[in-house]
Amino acid sequence: MPQSPAPRRLFCFGLGFSATALAHRLLEAGWLVAGTCRTAEKAAALRARGIEAHIFGPGQSLDPTALAGTTHLLDSVPPTSEVDGVLAALTPAILALPGLRWVGYLSTTGVYGNRDGGWVDESAPVQPSTERGVARAVAEGQWMALHGAHGLPVHRFRLPGIYGPGRSALDQMRAGTARRVDKKGQVFSRIHIHDLGSALMASMERPNPGAIYNVADDHPCPSPEVVAYAAELLGLEPPPLVPFDQANLSPMAASFYGENKRISNARIKAELGVTLRYPSYREGLADQLATERDAHRP
Repeated sequence: MPQSPAPRRLFCFGLGFSATALAHRLLEAGWLVAGTCRTAEKAAALRARGIEAHIFGPGQSLDPTALAGTTHLLDSVPPTSEVDGVLAALTPAILALPGLRWVGYLSTTGVYGNRDGGWVDESAPVQPSTERGVARAVAEGQWMALHGAHGLPVHRFRLPGIYGPGRSALDQMRAGTARRVDKKGQVFSRIHIHDLGSALMASMERPNPGAIYNVADDHPCPSPEVVAYAAELLGLEPPPLVPFDQANLSPMAASFYGENKRISNARIKAELGVTLRYPSYREGLADQLATERDAHRP
Protein backbone atom coordinates (compact mmCIF):
# COMPACT_ATOMS: atom_id res chain seq x y z
CA MET A 1 0.00 0.00 0.00
CA PRO A 2 1.23 3.53 -0.73
CA GLN A 3 2.36 5.43 2.32
CA SER A 4 0.40 8.49 3.34
CA PRO A 5 2.38 11.74 3.00
CA ALA A 6 4.07 13.13 6.08
CA PRO A 7 1.95 15.75 7.85
CA ARG A 8 2.64 19.36 7.12
CA ARG A 9 4.07 21.22 10.10
CA LEU A 10 4.05 24.97 10.54
CA PHE A 11 6.45 26.57 13.00
CA CYS A 12 5.51 30.16 13.92
CA PHE A 13 8.06 32.45 15.49
CA GLY A 14 5.85 34.80 17.47
CA LEU A 15 2.41 33.35 18.18
CA GLY A 16 0.66 36.69 18.42
CA PHE A 17 -2.69 37.90 17.09
CA SER A 18 -2.06 37.03 13.44
CA ALA A 19 -0.03 33.84 13.74
CA THR A 20 -2.32 32.29 16.36
CA ALA A 21 -5.37 32.84 14.17
CA LEU A 22 -3.56 31.16 11.27
CA ALA A 23 -2.44 28.32 13.54
CA HIS A 24 -6.01 27.47 14.52
CA ARG A 25 -7.13 27.34 10.89
CA LEU A 26 -4.28 25.01 9.99
CA LEU A 27 -4.95 22.76 12.99
CA GLU A 28 -8.52 22.39 11.75
CA ALA A 29 -7.11 21.40 8.34
CA GLY A 30 -5.02 18.62 9.88
CA TRP A 31 -1.65 20.32 10.12
CA LEU A 32 0.78 20.06 13.00
CA VAL A 33 1.47 23.49 14.44
CA ALA A 34 4.23 24.67 16.75
CA GLY A 35 5.70 28.02 17.61
CA THR A 36 7.04 30.44 20.14
CA CYS A 37 5.74 32.91 22.69
CA ARG A 38 7.29 34.95 25.49
CA THR A 39 5.71 33.62 28.72
CA ALA A 40 4.99 30.30 30.37
CA GLU A 41 1.36 31.31 30.90
CA LYS A 42 0.76 31.88 27.22
CA ALA A 43 2.63 28.69 26.31
CA ALA A 44 0.32 26.70 28.57
CA ALA A 45 -2.77 28.30 27.00
CA LEU A 46 -1.53 27.53 23.48
CA ARG A 47 -0.73 23.92 24.39
CA ALA A 48 -4.25 23.53 25.74
CA ARG A 49 -5.49 24.43 22.26
CA GLY A 50 -3.31 21.88 20.49
CA ILE A 51 -0.31 24.07 19.59
CA GLU A 52 3.18 22.91 20.54
CA ALA A 53 4.44 26.07 22.22
CA HIS A 54 8.02 26.99 23.15
CA ILE A 55 9.29 30.03 25.05
CA PHE A 56 11.67 32.18 23.01
CA GLY A 57 12.73 35.81 23.00
CA PRO A 58 15.43 38.17 24.22
CA GLY A 59 17.46 36.24 26.77
CA GLN A 60 15.48 33.06 26.07
CA SER A 61 17.07 30.54 23.70
CA LEU A 62 15.27 27.87 21.68
CA ASP A 63 16.54 24.33 21.36
CA PRO A 64 16.98 23.85 17.58
CA THR A 65 15.43 20.39 17.83
CA ALA A 66 12.09 22.16 18.29
CA LEU A 67 12.20 22.85 14.54
CA ALA A 68 12.49 19.16 13.58
CA GLY A 69 9.90 18.15 11.00
CA THR A 70 9.03 21.73 10.03
CA THR A 71 7.80 22.02 6.45
CA HIS A 72 6.55 25.63 6.67
CA LEU A 73 8.01 28.42 8.80
CA LEU A 74 6.56 31.84 9.64
CA ASP A 75 8.42 34.74 11.27
CA SER A 76 6.21 37.43 12.82
CA VAL A 77 8.66 38.57 15.52
CA PRO A 78 9.35 42.33 15.38
CA PRO A 79 13.03 42.94 14.65
CA THR A 80 15.38 45.40 16.26
CA SER A 81 16.97 48.08 14.11
CA GLU A 82 20.04 45.91 13.53
CA VAL A 83 18.89 42.33 13.24
CA ASP A 84 16.03 39.89 13.00
CA GLY A 85 16.10 38.01 16.31
CA VAL A 86 15.08 34.70 14.75
CA LEU A 87 17.92 34.75 12.26
CA ALA A 88 20.42 35.96 14.84
CA ALA A 89 19.64 32.92 17.01
CA LEU A 90 18.71 30.17 14.58
CA THR A 91 20.00 30.68 11.03
CA PRO A 92 22.09 27.46 10.99
CA ALA A 93 19.17 25.40 12.31
CA ILE A 94 16.76 26.86 9.75
CA LEU A 95 19.16 26.26 6.85
CA ALA A 96 19.63 22.66 8.03
CA LEU A 97 15.92 21.78 7.84
CA PRO A 98 15.65 19.09 5.15
CA GLY A 99 11.96 19.37 4.26
CA LEU A 100 11.37 23.12 4.39
CA ARG A 101 9.02 24.07 1.53
CA TRP A 102 7.93 27.60 2.46
CA VAL A 103 9.12 30.46 4.64
CA GLY A 104 6.95 33.52 5.31
CA TYR A 105 8.18 36.81 6.74
CA LEU A 106 5.54 39.24 8.03
CA SER A 107 6.75 42.72 7.23
CA THR A 108 4.96 46.07 7.05
CA THR A 109 3.77 48.44 4.35
CA GLY A 110 5.79 50.97 6.34
CA VAL A 111 8.80 49.92 4.25
CA TYR A 112 7.32 52.01 1.41
CA GLY A 113 7.39 55.24 3.44
CA ASN A 114 5.09 58.16 2.61
CA ARG A 115 3.42 58.33 -0.82
CA ASP A 116 1.13 61.33 -0.24
CA GLY A 117 -1.99 59.21 -0.57
CA GLY A 118 -0.95 57.48 -3.80
CA TRP A 119 -1.41 53.82 -4.65
CA VAL A 120 1.51 51.51 -3.92
CA ASP A 121 2.16 48.05 -5.35
CA GLU A 122 5.00 45.60 -4.77
CA SER A 123 7.17 47.18 -7.45
CA ALA A 124 7.50 50.41 -5.45
CA PRO A 125 10.96 51.14 -4.03
CA VAL A 126 11.62 50.58 -0.34
CA GLN A 127 12.14 53.94 1.34
CA PRO A 128 10.98 53.74 4.98
CA SER A 129 10.67 56.92 7.00
CA THR A 130 10.20 55.49 10.51
CA GLU A 131 12.40 53.38 12.75
CA ARG A 132 9.86 50.55 12.53
CA GLY A 133 9.90 50.64 8.75
CA VAL A 134 13.70 50.73 8.63
CA ALA A 135 13.94 47.72 10.96
CA ARG A 136 11.51 45.71 8.84
CA ALA A 137 13.38 46.61 5.65
CA VAL A 138 16.64 45.44 7.24
CA ALA A 139 15.04 42.16 8.35
CA GLU A 140 13.55 41.60 4.89
CA GLY A 141 17.04 42.01 3.46
CA GLN A 142 18.49 39.49 5.89
CA TRP A 143 15.88 36.87 4.99
CA MET A 144 16.35 37.53 1.29
CA ALA A 145 20.13 37.17 1.61
CA LEU A 146 19.49 33.58 2.74
CA HIS A 147 17.16 33.08 -0.21
CA GLY A 148 19.85 34.30 -2.59
CA ALA A 149 22.77 32.45 -1.02
CA HIS A 150 21.11 29.21 0.07
CA GLY A 151 17.81 28.95 -1.81
CA LEU A 152 15.73 29.38 1.34
CA PRO A 153 12.11 29.59 0.05
CA VAL A 154 11.35 33.04 1.48
CA HIS A 155 8.12 34.98 0.84
CA ARG A 156 7.60 38.52 2.14
CA PHE A 157 4.18 39.78 3.20
CA ARG A 158 3.82 43.53 3.67
CA LEU A 159 0.96 44.30 6.00
CA PRO A 160 -1.00 47.43 6.93
CA GLY A 161 -3.11 47.65 10.11
CA ILE A 162 -4.58 44.27 11.08
CA TYR A 163 -7.99 44.10 12.73
CA GLY A 164 -10.45 41.42 13.82
CA PRO A 165 -12.45 40.21 16.81
CA GLY A 166 -10.89 41.54 19.99
CA ARG A 167 -8.88 44.14 18.10
CA SER A 168 -11.25 46.33 16.14
CA ALA A 169 -13.04 49.66 16.22
CA LEU A 170 -15.99 47.88 17.87
CA ASP A 171 -13.75 46.82 20.75
CA GLN A 172 -12.29 50.32 21.01
CA MET A 173 -15.75 51.88 21.13
CA ARG A 174 -16.83 49.55 23.92
CA ALA A 175 -13.63 50.19 25.86
CA GLY A 176 -13.99 53.94 25.50
CA THR A 177 -10.59 54.23 23.79
CA ALA A 178 -11.76 55.01 20.24
CA ARG A 179 -10.64 58.37 18.84
CA ARG A 180 -11.41 60.19 15.61
CA VAL A 181 -8.29 62.09 14.64
CA ASP A 182 -8.85 64.31 11.61
CA LYS A 183 -5.93 64.98 9.27
CA LYS A 184 -6.94 66.30 5.86
CA GLY A 185 -6.34 63.80 3.06
CA GLN A 186 -5.02 61.08 5.37
CA VAL A 187 -5.98 57.50 4.55
CA PHE A 188 -4.95 54.13 5.93
CA SER A 189 -5.11 50.63 4.51
CA ARG A 190 -6.07 47.67 6.66
CA ILE A 191 -6.69 43.93 6.47
CA HIS A 192 -8.99 41.61 8.41
CA ILE A 193 -7.16 38.86 10.25
CA HIS A 194 -9.16 36.18 8.40
CA ASP A 195 -8.15 37.52 4.99
CA LEU A 196 -4.53 37.74 6.08
CA GLY A 197 -4.68 34.06 6.99
CA SER A 198 -6.26 33.22 3.65
CA ALA A 199 -3.46 34.97 1.78
CA LEU A 200 -0.79 33.12 3.77
CA MET A 201 -2.48 29.78 3.20
CA ALA A 202 -2.84 30.50 -0.52
CA SER A 203 0.88 31.23 -0.72
CA MET A 204 1.67 27.99 1.08
CA GLU A 205 -0.29 26.14 -1.59
CA ARG A 206 1.44 28.05 -4.41
CA PRO A 207 5.01 28.75 -3.28
CA ASN A 208 6.93 31.35 -5.26
CA PRO A 209 10.19 31.88 -3.37
CA GLY A 210 11.41 35.45 -3.46
CA ALA A 211 7.93 36.89 -3.94
CA ILE A 212 6.55 39.97 -2.20
CA TYR A 213 2.85 40.33 -1.44
CA ASN A 214 0.92 43.33 -0.19
CA VAL A 215 -1.97 42.03 1.92
CA ALA A 216 -4.65 44.71 2.24
CA ASP A 217 -8.37 45.08 1.62
CA ASP A 218 -10.02 47.02 -1.20
CA HIS A 219 -10.91 50.18 0.72
CA PRO A 220 -8.20 52.48 2.07
CA CYS A 221 -9.95 55.26 3.95
CA PRO A 222 -9.64 57.76 6.82
CA SER A 223 -9.69 56.15 10.25
CA PRO A 224 -12.52 58.41 11.55
CA GLU A 225 -14.78 56.77 8.95
CA VAL A 226 -14.17 53.35 10.49
CA VAL A 227 -14.82 54.53 14.05
CA ALA A 228 -18.03 56.28 12.98
CA TYR A 229 -19.32 53.07 11.40
CA ALA A 230 -18.47 51.05 14.51
CA ALA A 231 -20.40 53.55 16.61
CA GLU A 232 -23.37 53.31 14.23
CA LEU A 233 -23.41 49.52 14.49
CA LEU A 234 -23.40 49.71 18.28
CA GLY A 235 -26.00 52.48 18.44
CA LEU A 236 -23.55 54.82 20.13
CA GLU A 237 -22.50 58.39 19.50
CA PRO A 238 -19.12 58.49 17.77
CA PRO A 239 -16.35 60.35 19.53
CA PRO A 240 -15.87 63.90 18.27
CA LEU A 241 -13.48 64.70 15.46
CA VAL A 242 -10.22 66.10 16.83
CA PRO A 243 -7.86 67.98 14.52
CA PHE A 244 -4.54 66.20 14.19
CA ASP A 245 -2.57 69.16 15.53
CA GLN A 246 -4.73 69.18 18.68
CA ALA A 247 -4.85 65.43 19.27
CA ASN A 248 -1.83 65.18 21.60
CA LEU A 249 -0.85 61.84 20.14
CA SER A 250 2.09 59.87 21.46
CA PRO A 251 5.19 59.95 19.24
CA MET A 252 4.43 56.37 18.18
CA ALA A 253 0.80 57.14 17.24
CA ALA A 254 1.74 60.38 15.51
CA SER A 255 4.32 58.57 13.38
CA PHE A 256 1.57 56.60 11.66
CA TYR A 257 0.09 59.87 10.40
CA GLY A 258 3.42 60.80 8.83
CA GLU A 259 2.85 58.21 6.11
CA ASN A 260 -0.11 58.38 3.74
CA LYS A 261 -0.65 55.74 1.06
CA ARG A 262 -3.14 53.37 -0.52
CA ILE A 263 -1.97 49.76 -0.68
CA SER A 264 -2.75 47.75 -3.82
CA ASN A 265 -3.79 44.13 -3.30
CA ALA A 266 -3.88 43.20 -7.00
CA ARG A 267 -1.09 40.64 -6.75
CA ILE A 268 -2.65 38.45 -4.06
CA LYS A 269 -5.78 38.28 -6.19
CA ALA A 270 -4.08 37.63 -9.53
CA GLU A 271 -1.23 35.37 -8.41
CA LEU A 272 -2.66 33.61 -5.35
CA GLY A 273 -6.34 33.61 -6.28
CA VAL A 274 -7.34 35.28 -3.02
CA THR A 275 -10.96 36.37 -2.69
CA LEU A 276 -11.42 38.67 0.27
CA ARG A 277 -14.16 37.75 2.68
CA TYR A 278 -14.02 41.30 4.01
CA PRO A 279 -13.27 43.71 1.13
CA SER A 280 -13.74 46.65 3.48
CA TYR A 281 -14.06 47.40 7.18
CA ARG A 282 -17.85 47.52 6.78
CA GLU A 283 -18.16 43.79 6.10
CA GLY A 284 -15.57 42.97 8.73
CA LEU A 285 -17.17 44.93 11.55
CA ALA A 286 -20.72 43.93 10.66
CA ASP A 287 -19.79 40.24 10.63
CA GLN A 288 -17.95 40.54 13.95
CA LEU A 289 -20.99 42.10 15.61
CA ALA A 290 -23.40 39.55 14.11
CA THR A 291 -21.19 36.69 15.29
CA GLU A 292 -20.98 38.14 18.80
CA ARG A 293 -24.74 38.54 19.01
CA ASP A 294 -25.37 35.00 17.72
CA ALA A 295 -23.01 33.67 20.41
CA HIS A 296 -25.10 35.34 23.13
CA ARG A 297 -28.48 34.14 21.94
CA PRO A 298 -30.08 31.48 24.13
